[in-house]
Amino acid sequence: MKTVKVYDITLREIGRSRASALSFKERVEIARTLDRLQVDAVELPALKDGKADVLSNKTIASVVAGPRLSAAVGLTPESVDQTWESVKGASRPALHVMIPASAVQMEYLCHKKAPAMVELTRELVARARYHTERVEFSALDATRAEPAMLRQLLSAALEAGADTVTLCDTAGIMTPDECGRFIRETAENVPGLEKVRLGVELGNAMHMAAACAAAAIDAGAAVVKTAITDLDVPTTEDLAAYLSARGESKGLRWDLRATELSRAAAQLNWLLQTERSSGSPFDSGVSDGAGVVCLTAGDDAGEVVKVVRRLGYDLSEEDNARIYEAFQRIAASKHFVSTRELDAIIATTAMQVPAAYRIASYVITCGSTVSAMAHLALEHNGQRQQGMAAGDGPIDAAFLAIEQIIGHHYELADFQIQTVTEGREAMGSALVKLRSGGKLYSGSGISTDIIGACIRAYISALNKIVYEEA
Repeated sequence: MKTVKVYDITLREIGRSRASALSFKERVEIARTLDRLQVDAVELPALKDGKADVLSNKTIASVVAGPRLSAAVGLTPESVDQTWESVKGASRPALHVMIPASAVQMEYLCHKKAPAMVELTRELVARARYHTERVEFSALDATRAEPAMLRQLLSAALEAGADTVTLCDTAGIMTPDECGRFIRETAENVPGLEKVRLGVELGNAMHMAAACAAAAIDAGAAVVKTAITDLDVPTTEDLAAYLSARGESKGLRWDLRATELSRAAAQLNWLLQTERSSGSPFDSGVSDGAGVVCLTAGDDAGEVVKVVRRLGYDLSEEDNARIYEAFQRIAASKHFVSTRELDAIIATTAMQVPAAYRIASYVITCGSTVSAMAHLALEHNGQRQQGMAAGDGPIDAAFLAIEQIIGHHYELADFQIQTVTEGREAMGSALVKLRSGGKLYSGSGISTDIIGACIRAYISALNKIVYEEA
């Protein structure tokens, strides 16, 4: 069977056109979601914002485990080197050379004539190939290029070592029949193209991109560029619908986790709305456009404390010193420390206080036909106190039961959960931030039971409030 590869361009196109609309943390969350879906490649935009973009790429490289991580390079050899440095830590790093193939785009975007563009293609692909075997060449606006010029560009890229060649209908002007014929004729007229992966990136100006993708696959394309949301290419859900309905009869297979696709698409579509509330579950409260979202080993104590305050904490000098000491230990072995990691450092390092409340026991019940219920018992001043509450989910019910016991409601400023280890007995880590009297208190918890980790994190933050307000 023929395997159809799905290369996702969501981060590449959002980063190119609306980088300021997404926070550092949101971009990482999108990358994590695409990794879970098992797309074959996650594409990143060319570097534009210096240190911030480099650190963003390095972070994404550290969380994308399965897919190829393909970063677009600029139009200079130096940009190739810089881009490689930003993604070389990925499990499968790749570089992506994107060159205009039509005369109008060559003049408008690069201010170069055809012969110069052929030499630039050869130079950039060769420079990328020096760093990695995973090099993609995309001929932008290929469907409006002069056939002879397109053949020269593709031949130069193949000679320089590209392992994937993508033909782009940037304007989205082709019908399915025309697209299939274009792919076949190009493959027949460019020697060596049959030895590499042939891909397509199809504009959706006429709302025919998905149909054109189907025709391109029939004509020999093995890679289709998609996006998890509407970005003027076939959506991943549209391609999935075609492959699910006709893939078996046409001898096609793919590796995407189609069962998780609808939920992931709905989540990311909400996230990518340009006008959205401040209650995003992925928003750390510190945007990479307006302030620091990550720190490097070279940052001093003053810079670290500034970020701590941006996160909403008002800590003593002693706590700030302990946080900086812990930060230095982590930063010494990493390229950077993100705001999520700094939150965890604060939760486990700052305001370590005696436990006014201890967890005695908890029982959580939930299911598809019953409401989530929590029954908790806490020990406080030698006395056992119990609470029971129903909630929208098991964690909500547990937090409400705690509030019932303590007789007070604290604003839940932030709540994060993540796995620490893998497997059936994976450890879960939780971070809870409570706000009291205008101050932020964070607590962390860890357990093989994620609900237990959340309860422990809440109690940890609660104990800090009780200690300070006593």
